[in-house]
Amino acid sequence: MSHLIVSRAGDVLRITIDRPAKRNALSRAVLAEIHLAFGEHAKDEAIKTVVLTGSGDKCFAAGGDLKELEALRDPEEATRFSTEAKAALQSVRDFPAPVIARLNGDALGGGAELALACDLRAMAGHARLGFLQGKLAVTTGWGGGYDLIRRVGSSTAIRLLARAEILSAETARALGLADEVDADADAAVDALLAPMLKQSAHVLRGFKSIARAHDRQLRSAVDHAETEAFVAAWVHPDHWAASAKALKPT
Repeated sequence: MSHLIVSRAGDVLRITIDRPAKRNALSRAVLAEIHLAFGEHAKDEAIKTVVLTGSGDKCFAAGGDLKELEALRDPEEATRFSTEAKAALQSVRDFPAPVIARLNGDALGGGAELALACDLRAMAGHARLGFLQGKLAVTTGWGGGYDLIRRVGSSTAIRLLARAEILSAETARALGLADEVDADADAAVDALLAPMLKQSAHVLRGFKSIARAHDRQLRSAVDHAETEAFVAAWVHPDHWAASAKALKPT
């Protein structure tokens, strides 16, 4: 792994996105490694939980790597990218044991989609969560739109998406998007983990399998629609104008 740190501590697998200088941006290589890491460990029945986080204390993941993605200009390339990214996040959703997102810092855009692909979220008090795709004139494209609607309902989800709202940790908890908040991210994770680690691994996996079955039944109905909306928005001139503005040095 070039962009991830993968380690094991007893029953807990820890995966860290290690690009602090890039605010842990989700390049295609990072997404591919996430897909690989979760896939490689899926058959390890001794794992009770996975903790996914980012390096440093500023960003969990800042979203897609805009400089890299600027080259994807036609619908076929955009569709391929959306499919790759969606597969990476689906490997997180489909992991047979519960996955905790340790939000050590901001989870924005694609980073918010990654955070919601996890089963639970433990947030540092200073961390923020925001679906900012609209500011780049694109939609969610990695399954995050459905994840958000499932957790907060369609009305609140449309408000958060359409207004590109950035939520504090406490506001995220009030909306049900954060399960634990603490000034220290590790303390928030430990508060979630401690009771879970008292359970048997096969019991935790049983609970996760029920949740996965429910999710798969509903997700398939909206998956294609999200990809179509993302591709249409990605190749639109409004997106390229917004992307150029975001990349312009300040």
